[in-house]
Amino acid sequence: MRRIILATATGLALTLAAACGTTAPGQKAGQASRPAGQPAQSGQAGHGGLHGTTPAATPAAEPLRAGERFQTLSMPVAHTPKPPGGGTDEYRCFLVDPGVTAPDTYLTGTQFVPGNTAIVHHAIFFSLDPAKTGPARALDAKSPGEGWTCFGDAGLNESDWIGHWAPGTNEVLLDPSLGYPLKPGSALVMQIHYSTLAMAGAEPGPDRSSVRMRLATGARTALHTETYPAPIELPCTAQEKGPLCEREAAVADVGKRFGADAADRVGFLSHICDGGKPKSGPVQACDLPFERPMRIHALAGHMHLLGRSIKVELNPGKPDGRTLLDVPEYNFDNQAIQPLPEPVAVGKGDTIRVTCTHDAGLRAQLPLLSKLPPRYVVWGEGTQDEMCLGILVTSAGKPAA
Repeated sequence: MRRIILATATGLALTLAAACGTTAPGQKAGQASRPAGQPAQSGQAGHGGLHGTTPAATPAAEPLRAGERFQTLSMPVAHTPKPPGGGTDEYRCFLVDPGVTAPDTYLTGTQFVPGNTAIVHHAIFFSLDPAKTGPARALDAKSPGEGWTCFGDAGLNESDWIGHWAPGTNEVLLDPSLGYPLKPGSALVMQIHYSTLAMAGAEPGPDRSSVRMRLATGARTALHTETYPAPIELPCTAQEKGPLCEREAAVADVGKRFGADAADRVGFLSHICDGGKPKSGPVQACDLPFERPMRIHALAGHMHLLGRSIKVELNPGKPDGRTLLDVPEYNFDNQAIQPLPEPVAVGKGDTIRVTCTHDAGLRAQLPLLSKLPPRYVVWGEGTQDEMCLGILVTSAGKPAA
């Protein structure tokens, strides 16, 4: 899952899902829609069941509340992925019209429905203000076929991440006073990560996914998605041998499959998190400062198939330090956003720490990975690569004293 946009103390930016919304009837603001720790079901045949869950159909949405309406959008036409660079992953962006005409319109919930569950790995949705849709339309027009290739993000500088889907992610409803703003005439970019790894060389077939958006009118507090990564520096196990077990070869392979920016990102993460000195091992962490005051309403963690655990902490080691998210047994098929009981205020200069534990030994146990050449795993877009990402749903400023 991707788009790492992240502001650091030096002003560098690096970017990656959040479902947002309102509260279900009888549900306290900020309360999770299912008991903590209960596994969600992914409905993704290509990955579902890897960690003990069973794929299931997308559940029905909660009823609409005052001022809300549903708007369902589909890809313009079906798309059959063709991964570049000899890989098994394609990121494709599709431009769709959410039909927003009224001012003070907000996205308060997102429920994605993958069309071809064997190949859809995740989806992220980006909004474009009306004045900024021109570059997207130009990019779409000059790219062969429907949509355009978009490893990393939407391929556009002026887009805002407003929703996502990953295994275990359904419509999670937050307080009704919150939402992602959508101006009249806004466009929506639907980025879909296709993984053909489970196809074992067979033709993947077409996909025509859709998303059901919960739109509401009336003034609300604007939400933003903030993402904070940590490096991946996972060496091969002692039992594994091969050319990709060398770090330089593995980084070059990521660049071959996803472009030079992907290879550069590995060094960038090492720079901002470890002072440019990679620290190989199963546990990686990164401390980064908040650049402005904000309130955190919900969190999620994202890794791939070798992930064991993920934790997000605020001001670790300080008197006011606290753990915001702790997933001691990471489940790829349960990546649902976790609402906080109450919003947490952070100030400029406060520190967020994201810590991930990965296990290269899982490679031999997972059918999707066991037949692939062993590799030194770094940050990468593919299912056989890894990520370590804390995802925060936030609003500006601090709660009133």
